[in-house]
Amino acid sequence: MTETSEKPAPSLLPAPGAPPVDWRISDGLTDYAFAVAEMEARASAIAEGSANELVWLLEHPPLYTSGTSARPEDLLDARFPVHATGRGGQFTYHGPGQRIAYVMLDLNRRTRDVRAYVCALEKWIIAALERFSVKGEIRDGRVGVWVRRPEKRAGLHGEIAEDKIAAIGVRMRRWVSFHGIALNVEPELTHFSGIVPCGIAESHFGVTSLVDLGLPVGLPDVDVALRQSFEEIFGPTVAV
Repeated sequence: MTETSEKPAPSLLPAPGAPPVDWRISDGLTDYAFAVAEMEARASAIAEGSANELVWLLEHPPLYTSGTSARPEDLLDARFPVHATGRGGQFTYHGPGQRIAYVMLDLNRRTRDVRAYVCALEKWIIAALERFSVKGEIRDGRVGVWVRRPEKRAGLHGEIAEDKIAAIGVRMRRWVSFHGIALNVEPELTHFSGIVPCGIAESHFGVTSLVDLGLPVGLPDVDVALRQSFEEIFGPTVAV
């Protein structure tokens, strides 16, 4: 009988001697179109070797974005501006109280593996949530990070209710990533009702946040957890 084992996941740590990743936090609300233009310019500069990698933390005013797989019928109520974007995924909501992390990493310097990169983003969010004693989980066929909600109404066949706490959407250009993650800290959860979030409409799947889970945390607390967890998976950072 031959034993088999899964191959270890590729490392997303940078090559030895690589500079630390720039870590930037913007106060207030950042215009979405401005952020996309900034990301695209920075990604190009990273690919050309004229800029360091960057993680940019920010908040957006209320808006919806549609990914490359978005279905028009999943936009239920366009109460906020809708932005078409080149990231993967379907419809999602961004707004105050949600920590956006735009991640611009050069996979040429790490591992040219998009699947491994997305898995690393998931591990990053899960590790950050663990610092608040929240168990985040991933599910086949449902992108993002989820938490179980056994206190909520079960599905039609007794399935345990689950809520999404973080979304992931990425884009690559010349093996440099942009877009990234959205972690719900204290957004207005009713704003998600204008869309079918990520195309998932089953009644026992919903959306939650750290504050909705009863945790008295704010963006500064989350930023610390995100940075510490990021460095464990992707390597050192430097504030800019």
